[in-house]
Amino acid sequence: MGEVTRLIERARDGDRAAFDRLFELLYPELRQIAHRRLARSGRDGLMQTTALVNECYLKFAQREALAPADRAHFLAYSATVMRSVIVDAARLAGSARRGGDAEHVELDTAHIDALPDSSAAQEILAVHGALDELAGIDARLAQVVELRYFGGMADAEIAEALGLSTRTVTRDWDKARLLLAHALRD
Repeated sequence: MGEVTRLIERARDGDRAAFDRLFELLYPELRQIAHRRLARSGRDGLMQTTALVNECYLKFAQREALAPADRAHFLAYSATVMRSVIVDAARLAGSARRGGDAEHVELDTAHIDALPDSSAAQEILAVHGALDELAGIDARLAQVVELRYFGGMADAEIAEALGLSTRTVTRDWDKARLLLAHALRD
């Protein structure tokens, strides 16, 4: 049994030091997942890689115990947590764009490049809503999309995390894309 698996078992039993060590060991992989996800949306201004991983850590730390069985499940669950963090950031950006609690200030066009791209936040929220609809139709398809779109994972990584073959993940991705494209057009 590897060190990561032992740490997951101890963290499931509530050992906070084991949880911290687990997160420290998997931090580079979590940064890769976060970076791949954030790189796909370009300059959306919602979040940086380190901030996303740190928010993921904080979400995990708020839980009483961990449920994942192994490294692959932990990374898949981390991608799910990152999805919720990204969606929350997109919602916040959307509310800020509509005024929020902000005081009205005249905008100088010289600073327009410093503003976050609101279309990225709108895309994230649209995909999130369509993904919820897809989960009602087929939960596994929704998991594949979540891990690929929000987690930035490759088919082989998704297959390992979900206990499927890579070919099954590829077919699920193709089917999910069609269903999501239909849902996003409506």
